[in-house]
Amino acid sequence: MKNSSNKVLYLAQAAMIAAIYVVLTVVGASLAFGEVQIRFAEALTILPVFTPAAIPGLFVGCLIGNTLGGAILPDIIFGSLATLIGAIFTWSLRNKSKFLAPVPPVVANIIVVPFVLKYAYMVPLPIPFMMLTVGVGEVISAGVLGLILYGALNKYRGIIFKKAL
Repeated sequence: MKNSSNKVLYLAQAAMIAAIYVVLTVVGASLAFGEVQIRFAEALTILPVFTPAAIPGLFVGCLIGNTLGGAILPDIIFGSLATLIGAIFTWSLRNKSKFLAPVPPVVANIIVVPFVLKYAYMVPLPIPFMMLTVGVGEVISAGVLGLILYGALNKYRGIIFKKAL
C-alpha cells in the first residue's frame, strides 16, 4: 500500500508542478517568448531540489506551455528538452549550495534557446547576443525568482513536499 501511495503522491506533485508551470507561462506569455525571455514559470526550476517529481512536472509543463503559447515544433521540442536537462542537473545538485540550483536551467537555456531562435524562428541576431539576452532573462527567472521561491519553500519543505518515491 505504501508503494502505491508514493506513486500517487509522485504523480500528483508532478501534475501540480506541470499545471503551475503552464499557468505561469500562459499568463506571462508577453514576456515568456521572444529574444529576451523572462518566463516566470522558470522560477519553478528550483523545485527538483525538493522533489524528483519536479523533473517530469517541469518537462510536461514546459511542453504544454510552449504548445499553448504558440511556439513552433522545434521550440516545443528543444525548449522542453532544455528544461528537462536543467531539471535533471538541478536534482543532481540538490545537496549542494542553494546558489548552484538555478545554474543548470540557466546554462541549458543559454545553450539551446538561441539556436532555436536563430534556426527555427530565423531571428537575425547573432547567437552570442541571443545567448546574452536569453541568459539575462533566465538569471532573472530561474536565478533571482527561483531563489526567492527556494527561500519561501525551504522553511516548510517537509510539509509541502512529502517524500515521493
